[in-house]
Amino acid sequence: MNPMALIKVKGLIDKFSSNHPKVVLFLKNCGRELREDSIVELKITNPEGKEMCTNMRITKEDIELFQQIKDIKG
Repeated sequence: MNPMALIKVKGLIDKFSSNHPKVVLFLKNCGRELREDSIVELKITNPEGKEMCTNMRITKEDIELFQQIKDIKG
C-alpha cells in the first residue's frame, strides 16, 4: 500500500473516531463477540424517515479485514 494513502486512511479513521465515539466504543465492545458466522445487521433511517436494512454473515476474510483496519488505527 502507498504510504501516503495509508496516512490518509489513518487520518480518516481518526476523524471518524472523533466524530462518532459511541460507534467506536460499540465496535470495540462487539469485537469480543464478533467471529465467523456472526450476523451483523445494518439499518439506516434517512432524514425523511425512510428505512433501509440489510444484514451479512461474517466470514473469515471479514475478520482479517477488521484486524487490518484495527492495526492501521494502532
